[in-house]
Amino acid sequence: MDLTVIAYIVYLLISVALTVWVARTLSRNGRIFLADVLHGNEKLAEAVNHLLVVGFYLVNFGFVALYLSQDEAVRDARALFEALSVKLGVVLLVLGVMHLGNVYVLNKIRRRGVMEREQVPPVGPQGWTTTPRTGPWAPPAPQG
Repeated sequence: MDLTVIAYIVYLLISVALTVWVARTLSRNGRIFLADVLHGNEKLAEAVNHLLVVGFYLVNFGFVALYLSQDEAVRDARALFEALSVKLGVVLLVLGVMHLGNVYVLNKIRRRGVMEREQVPPVGPQGWTTTPRTGPWAPPAPQG
């Protein structure tokens, strides 16, 4: 069998395995984060998590497929390892960038949610005080 074909097979096996492992890890550990971002709505968090995993698979498997082609034929074992290291290194970098992009976007959403929760007072106003205040913090006296 041609070494180029062996390189393709090994590249596909390792790339698919890495993509599945990263997606499962992100899905399992991202549920809690998504539940917090979505204010405890577990059903919505599960749905968003599933959509993110599907999108992750589509983008990464698409990239792996597009990056499969090899310009030169692999002639020996050294060239096989060199070709695999370059291709798998790029796949790992793409997986890392995708992960960091997801975390960045979700963290921005989470921060916005935390800011909104902090701006809402814990209890509504009960009424107005009627005792007159004096000093530097007193409201201006009505003029008339």
